[in-house]
Amino acid sequence: MHHFSRFLPIALLLSLPILALGQGISTKNIHGSFQTDVQYLFPDSIIGAAAVDEKVLSNTFLQLTYQQGNFRAGLRYEAYLNPLLGFDERYEGQGIAYRFAEYNSERLDLTVGNFYDQFGNGIVFRAYQEWALGIDNSVDGLRVAFRPIKGLQIKGVLGTQRKFFERSNSLLRGADLELTINDLLPALAESKTRLFLGGSVMNRYQADDDVRLDLPENVSAFSGRARLIRGGLVLDTEYAYKINDPFPLNDNVYNPGSALFVNANYSRKGFGLILAAKRIDNMDFRSERNVTLQELTLSFLPPISKLHTYRLPTLYPYATQFNGEVGFQASLLYNIPRKTRLGGPYGTLISVNYSRIHALDTTFVDWGYFNGERVNFLYETPYLGDFDNVYFQDVNIEINRKWNKKLRTILTHIYLRYNKDIIEFGTPTAGYGIVDVQATILETQYKINRKFAFRTEVQHMYTQQDLGSWAMLLAELSISPNWYFTVFDEYNYGNPDPEKRVHYYNASVAYAFEAHRISFSYSRQRRGLLCVGGICREVPASNGFGLSINSSF
Repeated sequence: MHHFSRFLPIALLLSLPILALGQGISTKNIHGSFQTDVQYLFPDSIIGAAAVDEKVLSNTFLQLTYQQGNFRAGLRYEAYLNPLLGFDERYEGQGIAYRFAEYNSERLDLTVGNFYDQFGNGIVFRAYQEWALGIDNSVDGLRVAFRPIKGLQIKGVLGTQRKFFERSNSLLRGADLELTINDLLPALAESKTRLFLGGSVMNRYQADDDVRLDLPENVSAFSGRARLIRGGLVLDTEYAYKINDPFPLNDNVYNPGSALFVNANYSRKGFGLILAAKRIDNMDFRSERNVTLQELTLSFLPPISKLHTYRLPTLYPYATQFNGEVGFQASLLYNIPRKTRLGGPYGTLISVNYSRIHALDTTFVDWGYFNGERVNFLYETPYLGDFDNVYFQDVNIEINRKWNKKLRTILTHIYLRYNKDIIEFGTPTAGYGIVDVQATILETQYKINRKFAFRTEVQHMYTQQDLGSWAMLLAELSISPNWYFTVFDEYNYGNPDPEKRVHYYNASVAYAFEAHRISFSYSRQRRGLLCVGGICREVPASNGFGLSINSSF
């Protein structure tokens, strides 16, 4: 019986099309997607890759959705047998982790079951999934969005949050109001200036079971936002406030939380300018208190530093510090016109970006003692923080030029200051200090003919701290429309330990047809952080083969 129950969810999913036909439902209304990622791993003591007892690890997802008119329903089967390296081991197992039914019309959206959503920029509430990071914090409950008149939307959510294959032991309740002023006021309907206003509240109820501290059982967070658009100018700001919420990840302090994001951008043909600033103070909002890593997050605090995609700079990505940071960013884009001396026959795009994030300057003003151990309760901090205590700084320039119909080059130079103690270990005493990095990348794209294209990357990253300097060479051949071949080698030639000056090889082949893609790879993966949108997880070192299958139908 035990073995049969393991495969029962698969049998039910595979039988859905047959059941649909038996009920007279057209299978044309059923859509879905399938994804499986498999690793076969070897131990590698040189890079610190530990042995994996199972040898084979896999993550698999199958989603089915049925739609008929305004009605949609679906489910997702997930299997982690066992989870891929770096994923939380509490994902181990299989089952239907996501199921929903919803009705959508011009004025009303109604969802029961699991759902993803966010209020505004997500500062007080964002339920989302990011498979690369092992994050899925969907809410299981009820979601309603009501639009009684044009320009007004009222949204409400109620439920519990996903916790691997279980649910959180708290109750979430939230509401959001969004106004489009130009639609509400006829006198502004034809105005070139567009104004949007919004406000949100999110409440978490969790019983106080702490014998040491007096904890609030109802924790609420509030936010207000505004967006103004006129021509190429966009001004966007949001402020959030959260009542005191002591829990281990903020060292049990009783300060209220707050977050401010301000963004201004202006664009016209061939030119773009972005200015952004943020301040975060004790704004880590979760649906449970005793959690770790990225578990059960409710708030999403957008990064304002550039998200680098080239391989070597991703060794030092920035992770948003929920407990406190102040940051600024400026980005300038300029397209030198084509058919000029500097622009060339197709124009040249230049992008310059600067970002800096530093600490708050906190001074504790109230504390107590428990079993002889000091416990801090309240602190004070100046609004602009401690400019001298840098967490992250990034200055980069990118020059993108198309030379002719076949050749394009992208030249990038990056200078980073990376506080490894804070970003990776959350403490100023980890012993690594500031890592100064200079990275230069040249990407070349060459279109051989209508069928064949060739791409290369030459990367070099210089630093005298941490793991020392790196070099990388990548080559990629694509044969339209089906085949992709990629090889690259990362070489940590500057490692202070001569035995660890090793090559990290990677080779992959992928075949794509219609809405399906199959890839097979071998990689020697370095340890590091994998970040998406300022949220990071640690990726351990590994050595082995990988198989990935993605399909939509």
